[in-house]
Amino acid sequence: MFSRARRIAIPLAGLVAVGLAAGTIGGTAASAAAPSDVVSRNSATPAEQAVQFWTPDRIKLATDYDDGLDLTSKGVKGTNDAPDGPPGSVAPIGEEKTKAKKSKQVNLPNTVGRVFFTLPKADPRDPRSWRYCSASSVQGKYRNLVATSAHCVYDTSKNTFYDNWIFIPSYWDGNNVWEGKAPYGIYAAKTFNAHDDFVVKEDYDFDYAFVNVYNGIKVNWEKVNNRWQWTVKNVGRLGDNVGGQGFTWNRSTKLNVFSFGYPAGEHPDGDKPYTGRTMKFCYGKTRPMPEAKKYNLQEHIGFKCSFTAGASGGPFLYNYKSASRTGYLVGVNSVAWDTDGNDRYDYISSPYFNTDTYKVYKAAANRWTGNFR
Repeated sequence: MFSRARRIAIPLAGLVAVGLAAGTIGGTAASAAAPSDVVSRNSATPAEQAVQFWTPDRIKLATDYDDGLDLTSKGVKGTNDAPDGPPGSVAPIGEEKTKAKKSKQVNLPNTVGRVFFTLPKADPRDPRSWRYCSASSVQGKYRNLVATSAHCVYDTSKNTFYDNWIFIPSYWDGNNVWEGKAPYGIYAAKTFNAHDDFVVKEDYDFDYAFVNVYNGIKVNWEKVNNRWQWTVKNVGRLGDNVGGQGFTWNRSTKLNVFSFGYPAGEHPDGDKPYTGRTMKFCYGKTRPMPEAKKYNLQEHIGFKCSFTAGASGGPFLYNYKSASRTGYLVGVNSVAWDTDGNDRYDYISSPYFNTDTYKVYKAAANRWTGNFR
């Protein structure tokens, strides 16, 4: 996650489903032309190469994405109040026509995990290029879609997408390098989908991305003569294995949401409450956040949460049901804020999901991938 602040910010990395002119994922397949403000690019790294790159020791050494940006905030007083069109929603996978049971516990969603990538135009063998964010599986026509922050897929300093990008849902970090858990497989990026205003203008009101991933594989790593060797098997589509969160846009700026992710970075005062080894969550009611002109940030929503770097890209989920572990994606962890000047992050925020977000989502939700091997 980009560290936005010693004061503000680090870019962290009853709903009714309606039809995709108002919400179902229909329309043509991947060959359909996307709107001109949607940027869709295939990964420069072959999928098998990306998965094979992330040996257990490299995954263990990957660091949260933190790029040392700086802003200042005094209090929380937002300006974004109105949606730009009627609300819409797409139901989570498996709940298109069902009602979820209730649960008194907060069960962590299988859909959320960590993404790993290397910095572009740099030596991928250099550990300083090994980075990670958070992300979540989301509903799509071909059950192959991952939602995250745009800054977790695109390098604005190099003006290109990251290399060796993979998603591991329900990731758990073991005590030893060979114990990193990928219980539902590893999913390599095929196509990145982001908004032109982030890619071209670095506008953090558009800090969201949807990534089409190939069908997953499970890897068995073994070290032979000090070199990692692997055996793999295909495990099918992401959405079939872990499900996918619903998607909603043009909602109220004041919603009760859960946020999930893998925070690991320290607060500006040096305190480091998280390790990034396991998934964490926050819960609260969103509100419009302050404007930050330096980063074209004017339409974020946020709530009280102390997440730090590493949580970038994790989901804001509205109407989350612990029994089914599903809800509706209404944002992604983008920026961490210190709103009272005590050098501790106390809010996280997401771009407000509006009609522009839906355009990017719709383009991505209709792209087919399949197996890569």
